[in-house]
Amino acid sequence: MNLRKLLLTLGLICSVAIMADAQQFKALVFTKTAGFRHQSIPNAVTAMKKMGEKQVFSVYTSEDPRVLSEESLMKYDVLILISTTGTIFDETTRASLQKFVQSGKGVVGVHAAADSEYDWPWYNKMMGGYFLAHPAQQTLRLEVVDQDHPSTWHLPKNWMWTDELYEYKDINPDLNVLIKADESTYKVAKGNGDNHPMAWYHEFEGGRVFYTALGHVDSAWEDDVFLKHLYGGIWYAATGHPMK
Repeated sequence: MNLRKLLLTLGLICSVAIMADAQQFKALVFTKTAGFRHQSIPNAVTAMKKMGEKQVFSVYTSEDPRVLSEESLMKYDVLILISTTGTIFDETTRASLQKFVQSGKGVVGVHAAADSEYDWPWYNKMMGGYFLAHPAQQTLRLEVVDQDHPSTWHLPKNWMWTDELYEYKDINPDLNVLIKADESTYKVAKGNGDNHPMAWYHEFEGGRVFYTALGHVDSAWEDDVFLKHLYGGIWYAATGHPMK
C-alpha cells in the first residue's frame, strides 16, 4: 500500500471513530410482537432512524430476541419498546432486562408496550400499567399536567390529538404523570375517570422509565410535535439529565 492510500485509510478510520464518539447515547429499538401487530411499526422504525440522525444518537432496530441477552443489552443506554405485544421475553431475557434497569439504564415504552407481559408483575410495575381497553380512534383534549419534563417542554397546556386512546389497569401509583386524557372530550370504552394517564415517567430500581400512550396511528410518526415529545422521553431515559 502506497503512502497516499495508507493516509486515506487512516483518515477514514479516524473519521468513523470520531463519528462513533460523537453519538450522545446508544438506543435499541425493539418491536417484536406476539399478539396484535400494529401497522405503524414500519413507520416508527423509519422515524426512529431519522430521529437518531437528527438528534445525534445511534439507533439499532431489531425483533431478534438475541439482542436482549445480557451481554448484548448492556451495550445500550436505553431500550425503546415500540408497540410490542404479548409475551416477548423468556426467563433469560427477563433477567437481562432487570439487570439492565438495575444498572441505571433507561427504558421507553410506546403505545402497546403496555400490552405486553401480562404474567410478569415486575414488568407491570416497571412499565407503569397494563392495557385495559380502547374505543375507536378519536380526537380528544390531552391535558399536559407537568411541563417541567423534556417530553413536555414544548407542549401547550391543552393539546388536541387524534389517536387510539388507551385505557389502563393495574396502574403503578408511584408514576409521575405528565399528560392526562380529558374523558369529557371523547367517547370512552371503559374509562379511567378523572385521572387517566397518557404519558408518565418514574425512577425504578435504579433505572429511568418513560412511557407514552400515543403512536398508534401512522401519521403520528410524521408529526413533529409527537416526535419531540417522544425524543424528550428518550433523552431523559437514556441520559438522566436534570429536568429543570
